[in-house]
Amino acid sequence: MTVEEFMSLINSTSLEEVLKEYPIAVDFLANLRLDRVSQKVTLPEALEEIQDEMFEEFGMDRYGVMLGFCEFLQNFTKSETALSSVLNLTIIGGYNKSREPENITLTLSTGEIISIVGPTGAGKSRLLSDIECLAQGDTPTGRHIRVNGKELDDEQRFEMDGKLVAQLSQNMNFVMDLTVREFLEMHAQSRLTLNTGEVITRCFQAANELAGEKFSEDTKVTQLSGGQSRALMIADTAFMSDSPIILIDEIENAGIDRRQAIELLAKREKIILVSTHDPLLALSADKRIVIKNGGIARLIETSETERQSLASLEKLDNTLRNLRNRLREGEKITKDFLDE
Repeated sequence: MTVEEFMSLINSTSLEEVLKEYPIAVDFLANLRLDRVSQKVTLPEALEEIQDEMFEEFGMDRYGVMLGFCEFLQNFTKSETALSSVLNLTIIGGYNKSREPENITLTLSTGEIISIVGPTGAGKSRLLSDIECLAQGDTPTGRHIRVNGKELDDEQRFEMDGKLVAQLSQNMNFVMDLTVREFLEMHAQSRLTLNTGEVITRCFQAANELAGEKFSEDTKVTQLSGGQSRALMIADTAFMSDSPIILIDEIENAGIDRRQAIELLAKREKIILVSTHDPLLALSADKRIVIKNGGIARLIETSETERQSLASLEKLDNTLRNLRNRLREGEKITKDFLDE
């Protein structure tokens, strides 16, 4: 919708109905301390009840507030539309640590899972960072990131900054003293999530399935363990985030069911890149990017032979998981277990 169309909407529709359709607009009003105006009338009518001194404090008049409100809604919905149209991501090679050209162009499509493998310190996290900031030759690697085959100008790049890409890092710490339920409700409202109650329930259940230790909706997010925090954010990303590109840094260190986490995200038709040392995760991906000396060395498509080897890897992984669980429960490991 254009600004003019939004202006027509707020002139003919009660503020209550507008906020029901666009909950994010509450933030705009709150910033101007107008979040307590009457919502039973239109925004222009509600503003008539406000004294002039309040508008002067922010250097605005009533029309300026209405115009800003409409521009806010237009920019928000424009960004959401842009996100839904992302079909592929292209990485144009730059240089490795020795300033040797990568000489590679990779195009990744929605629905694909790509693992990133290489020694510790090789540059896996740097590649994720380049994608996260939509690099345009302005990072140490000199890489360029294109969306749908097109370069992003500065306006597009920073307009979608933080919306195009969702990153799940190794370390996650919450600073807000909210319960899990309150956190999910707040995010659902900010993302204009439909069927909020149902989505929150699904998100909470998925997080508990991923986490090694269960937690309740009343648990404070600041009290969650590292694994529980990662499980919550993965479920949140799967069910609430509109970001079409998901970056995950070493999920094997999260203390969660990592394969289930990847499968959950893959069902949402996103481009998923996972930096990992885990053979099971690396071979579960559609493709894997090999990083050496800070540069992209190869792109390998997972072969049928490699896929067939996953059954053996999963059996070994299950054995190790059972061993970890027994140790956590204080059990002793006998020769019989090792011979199973």
